[in-house]
Amino acid sequence: MDKRRAHRADRTAVRLARAYGILSLRISLGLVFVWFGALKVFGVSPVAGLVADMIPVVPDRTAVVLMGAIEIGVGIGLLTGWLIRVTLGVFFAQMLGTFLVFVARPSLSFAGGNPLELTVLGEFILKNLVLITAGIVVAAATIPRPQPDEGLGEMLTKKAESERAAS
Repeated sequence: MDKRRAHRADRTAVRLARAYGILSLRISLGLVFVWFGALKVFGVSPVAGLVADMIPVVPDRTAVVLMGAIEIGVGIGLLTGWLIRVTLGVFFAQMLGTFLVFVARPSLSFAGGNPLELTVLGEFILKNLVLITAGIVVAAATIPRPQPDEGLGEMLTKKAESERAAS
């Protein structure tokens, strides 16, 4: 490949990434949340027992279905961009809540009590740092700026802005 073709291919790849990267990230997060939530609602989630243990104030099945419904709601909000501030607020609360396992049930997260040696579940939870960071990127790129004359209700119910392509 000659230099001109390589530069043109590079410019095209960067333009496409800038045009569709944030939207792709928002959609992929939405799909993951709908999928994981549906697994909980339909009773086939591999982490249902853990979810039930971490929400002891309601019956086990109710806790799992409730968490699944919340995740589906977040997923739909991410996929559609509706109520993006509320959606991302719930997203961050749920994501941060997953780290409670490290505190409440450390034996499930760390092999032999060693905080540097994660179990499979510990790795599953720790990867949520990547999802949280993805959520921050989506928030930065899509949450509409509040207008001086708009009320709280109007501000909270705005749909996500079209993703801004950095030129």
